[in-house]
Amino acid sequence: MNVLVTGGAGYIGSHTCVSLLKAGHDVVVVDNLSNSKRETVDQVESIAGKNVTFYEGDVTEAGFLVEIFAAHSFDGVIHFAGYKAVGESVDLPSKYYRNNLLSTITLAELCQEYDVPKFVFSSSATVYGENASPMIESMDLLPTTNPYGETKAMSERILIDIAKANPGFEVSILRYFNPVGAHESGLIGESPNGIPNNLMPYVTQVAKGIREKLNVFGDDYDTLDGSGVRDYIHVMDLADGHIAALENLSDGVHIYNLGTGRGTSVLQLVEAFQQVNDVPVPYEVVGRRAGDIAVCYADATKAEQELGWVAKRGIQDMCRDAWNYENSVGAESMSQNRK
Repeated sequence: MNVLVTGGAGYIGSHTCVSLLKAGHDVVVVDNLSNSKRETVDQVESIAGKNVTFYEGDVTEAGFLVEIFAAHSFDGVIHFAGYKAVGESVDLPSKYYRNNLLSTITLAELCQEYDVPKFVFSSSATVYGENASPMIESMDLLPTTNPYGETKAMSERILIDIAKANPGFEVSILRYFNPVGAHESGLIGESPNGIPNNLMPYVTQVAKGIREKLNVFGDDYDTLDGSGVRDYIHVMDLADGHIAALENLSDGVHIYNLGTGRGTSVLQLVEAFQQVNDVPVPYEVVGRRAGDIAVCYADATKAEQELGWVAKRGIQDMCRDAWNYENSVGAESMSQNRK
């Protein structure tokens, strides 16, 4: 297939591009590079041994996208582009609603105009809010803990309604849990611009000495050690989940959790990282972070039954690959932008 990947220079997008290319698909990437780097696309090409067509621009701008849709005959779209920092969404809600919703609407409309039948959407376990774990796809959505989660739930509803109104439009909504790790080559990984919003890149930067210590947000949750429990999934398992979703799409809307089905606490992850990589990670427990919940992990049975997909890599793999990337030449060249 010929696939448009929005946000394809980003963390999950770049790893998914590798999986797409390895599976024999052609890839066109659109990214505004607001939280990614152009060099990442070059690294994707290096890993896959295949070229990627790249456009720099914003997917909320219909005029820009029309030229791309007109120039390429797409079989599908995988939509990653969007703002994703939970804390920032609380402080800047209008920024999140404008970007995340408008990008989804614009892309879905252009799919109708240019007869692009397949649409895979990057959603989030955040839509489940304070539901009890394990989270299952049939649960009512409770995304009110933060605007980021609301934008994902709203985008899901938009796509569901568009699919109902347009028979033949095939939509797969993928609710991610907590992606970590990196490609085993060490050429691509999670390298956010500025201060990381996610746990693992912060851990690796502390271990590297780029940052002084890790802040652990809360040790008084009702969990085994008081720290928050999450379902950490290796980014390459997540990338493979997108290929399975794209290749198994059929008419209508299909919703899947992508997770391991197991919970790991923040302190357990830190301990595993230290053991696997034989490196200290100084940390300090601080107050809870706004919008966080105590426990969140997946029931991923549906993806296994319908897509034949299951997460294969463990916490040790995630910690090893993340540290390998942090110590790679690619990460070294980017570290100057982080301080």
